[in-house]
Amino acid sequence: MNIIHTNAGIIPPVPTILNEQQKFDRDGMQLLIDSLIAKGVHGLFFLGTAGEFNQFNAGEREEIAKFCIDYTDGRLPVWIGTGSNTTSEALRLTRHAARSGATGVVVINPYYCKLSEESLFTHYAAIAEASELPLMLYNFPALTGQDLSPAFVRRLAARYPNVVGIKETVDQLSHIRQMILLVQEVNPAFAVFCGFDEYLLPTLAAGGAGAIAASANFAPQLMLGLYSSFQQNQFKEVLEYHRKLIQIPPLYALDDPFIPAIKEAVRLAGLPVPTFSHTPANPWNEEKERQLKQIFTKAGIPFA
Repeated sequence: MNIIHTNAGIIPPVPTILNEQQKFDRDGMQLLIDSLIAKGVHGLFFLGTAGEFNQFNAGEREEIAKFCIDYTDGRLPVWIGTGSNTTSEALRLTRHAARSGATGVVVINPYYCKLSEESLFTHYAAIAEASELPLMLYNFPALTGQDLSPAFVRRLAARYPNVVGIKETVDQLSHIRQMILLVQEVNPAFAVFCGFDEYLLPTLAAGGAGAIAASANFAPQLMLGLYSSFQQNQFKEVLEYHRKLIQIPPLYALDDPFIPAIKEAVRLAGLPVPTFSHTPANPWNEEKERQLKQIFTKAGIPFA
C-alpha cells in the first residue's frame, strides 16, 4: 500500500457512520470516504471527537480503524485517534494502528481525572516510545478538562521526533500562536492545526499547518478554497472564504453533543448517509433542521 504523507492542509475529522441499531455502517462509511477523497481533502482523521471514539470499546475502535485504513487504501494519509483514559489501552490502539497501516495517530489526553504534568508526560512518552508512527497530539480542554500547554508540548516535541504536530481545538488564538512559535523553535516542521473552522486564516498567518475541523466533512470547498488561496497569495479570495467560514460555528451550538449536527450537515450537503448517533445524543428535529439550513445559506453552502 503506497501511503502519501503530508503534514499540512485540510483534514476532516470524519464522523463514524452508524445504522439505526447504532452499529458501524460500512456502506455509509465507504460513501463518505469516497466523497471526501473526490473533493480533494489532504488527509482523513478517524475516531476523533466527531468519530465518537469515546462511545466504542477498544475492539470496536480497532475494527473501525482497520476498515477505514483498508478502504482508503493509500489514496490519502489516514490518521487514527488512539487516545484513552488508560495508557495501556492507548498503547494497544496505537500498536494496532501501526500494524494496520495508518499514516499516524492522533492522541487526546486522558480525561475525567486531572493529571500532574509528570504523569501526563509519562503517558505520552510511553505512547511515543511504543511505535515509530508519527504522533499528533490532540488538545481539546473544553472536553478533557486539561490543557496541553505550549511549554508542555515543546518539551515532548524536543524529546520525541515522532511527535510531529497537534490539533488545537481551543477557542483562543493566543494559545495557537504560542504553540506555533514555541514548539517550532525545537522542531521547525512541527505542524499546528486549528480545530475550529473560523481559526484557519489566523492559524495559517501565524505559520500553522492548516485545519482539522468539522466543516471539511460537509463544506470542504470553503477551507480548501481558503487554504489554496492563501498558498497562492490571493488575499481577496482568502477573505471571501474566511467570511463564509465564520458563519459556520453556530452549527455546533445547535445541540450538545454536537456530533449529530455534523452528520445532519453531511446529509443536507447532499450525501445520503445514515445520521444516527450514539445515545444519549438527542434526536434531530424540524427546528434544528431550519436553523441548519439558515447557517448553510449564510455560509453560501449549497444544500439538497
